[in-house]
Amino acid sequence: MVGRAFLDHQLNDNIYMKIGIIVAMDKELQQLQELFAGDDVLVQKCGIGKVNAALGAQRMINEFQPDVIISSGCAGGNGDGMQVQDVVVSSQLAYHDVYCGTAIDNTTQYGQVQGLPLFYEPPAWLLEKAAESWPMAGGEHPQLHQGLIVTGDWFVDSKEKMRSIISHFPEAKAVDMESCAIAQTCYINKVAFISFRVVSDMPLYDSHASQYHNFWDTVADRSFQTTKAFVEAIQVR
Repeated sequence: MVGRAFLDHQLNDNIYMKIGIIVAMDKELQQLQELFAGDDVLVQKCGIGKVNAALGAQRMINEFQPDVIISSGCAGGNGDGMQVQDVVVSSQLAYHDVYCGTAIDNTTQYGQVQGLPLFYEPPAWLLEKAAESWPMAGGEHPQLHQGLIVTGDWFVDSKEKMRSIISHFPEAKAVDMESCAIAQTCYINKVAFISFRVVSDMPLYDSHASQYHNFWDTVADRSFQTTKAFVEAIQVR
């Protein structure tokens, strides 16, 4: 697990923070830029996948020097009682497609980059702010879920692939293609990080990503109001 003390201490005395938001796609960028027009919040697109995400996070850290980075956008959901448009907030992040083997180090676990944590965790106060901000977002549904988000370079469009992922991480609440790579970059740079993902589809109950396409066609509007409420909650502590 990531040691969180330096992150909590680093931001303890800040009153107004610089916040960076990273998304993968133009669709997400457009919605979030509209929500944060005129605010002192930087929203940038990194592109899809782990390498693009890590490069985008490092560029944001170098050029903007944010106090907090948020990974926003959509993700595939997993879990009883979860529905499309629910929001998953990362209490932990891991890779579902990393395996370093046992030839050199037999203590490294599936999903872990050798020499780095298996799970990346945000500072406790960010998770608390996520819970506090939920009433500000305005509703009983969609629901807010805190839990593990797993990341890999695979668009999960089949039940079989989702079953394979959760066989390694049965507790995972969501699957995406960027969040853990951003978390790893922030961990190395000692920048506070959290992922805030809207559920666009439920791969275990879907075929050929039909829910995902329907999400963007019919229900995506205003899906990122929860991210807006969360940012407002953490800007002034």
